[in-house]
Amino acid sequence: MRGFKNLLGRKKEDDVEFDIAGIGNAIVDILTRVNDDFLEKQEMIPGSMSLIDAKRVKALKSLIKPEKQMSGGSVANTCFVAALMGAKTAYLGKVADDTVGKRFAEDIQQGGVYFPSTPLKSSLHPNLYTARSIIFVTPDGQRTMNTYLGACTQFTPDDVDEDVISHAKITLLEGYLFDGELAQKAFYQAADISHKAGRKIALSLSDPFCVKRHLVQFKDFVSNHVDMVFANQFEICALYETEDLEKAIQNASQDIQIAVITCGEKGSVILANSERIEVASVPTVVVDTTGAGDAYVAGFLAGWTTDRTYAECGRLGSVVAAEVISHVGARPLPELKEVMNF
Repeated sequence: MRGFKNLLGRKKEDDVEFDIAGIGNAIVDILTRVNDDFLEKQEMIPGSMSLIDAKRVKALKSLIKPEKQMSGGSVANTCFVAALMGAKTAYLGKVADDTVGKRFAEDIQQGGVYFPSTPLKSSLHPNLYTARSIIFVTPDGQRTMNTYLGACTQFTPDDVDEDVISHAKITLLEGYLFDGELAQKAFYQAADISHKAGRKIALSLSDPFCVKRHLVQFKDFVSNHVDMVFANQFEICALYETEDLEKAIQNASQDIQIAVITCGEKGSVILANSERIEVASVPTVVVDTTGAGDAYVAGFLAGWTTDRTYAECGRLGSVVAAEVISHVGARPLPELKEVMNF
């Protein structure tokens, strides 16, 4: 898959070491296909993300036969896919010094992503393991996630690598990580480092329930520290406390420098420089929606860091997202180069 390097014909400024840096929950994804009855029996809400403990991880794993295991987490996926497209990416996230943590590091680095984060010492935190998410994919392609955060909860301002952030054109922050108080402080620190270096900060809202849990803090951070926001229709509505998507879009256009809102099969809306750009989705057979939003962000930012128009960035995002949802897992298949039509 490293053969996708330079797909975009990337032109890199000499003084910029990274195109994209990411900060998020470092998670190993465990994917398996199930029917709707399984979710009902396990009292899971289809399409949801639930936080679970280590005991629940063990119980769920005993019920399934994993189909795929890979390094994951929303922003980690974005950095991985963008690297395949030729962007130079770095990722910061907390894993434990256990077998799963080593697997995460090896996997993401093999994808071409720089991963300098120091693992959590198990001797000091014996009850915290590398995070993992058991992802159940139903026949309609919907994914239902059960996530154990483990070591991710220990991401602190000390884990923000100043050299990485100050040398990245844009740093993408993962909304899921906002649940931790120390991680919130890390976000503000990363934004400060990035802006002092003349770089940009992007935020993925990640989940409407996460937004609602920290609404005041999210609004402050978005309004005062973020240059670009990525959200789906439900997340942007949660941020502006409305069920009216058009109202949320209007609020975003006044509040955010650049807002990119995905609307599933209806495509996406890009708000930038007082302009509204609508981008169509790319038709495909939906097998698994895991990583669709992450892939869209990867395509968009890979385009943005190579000075594409916003419409072109949106198109790149749509094409990569369509490829990812056409099979199980959040990673593109080797056919990506062909379907992108460069």
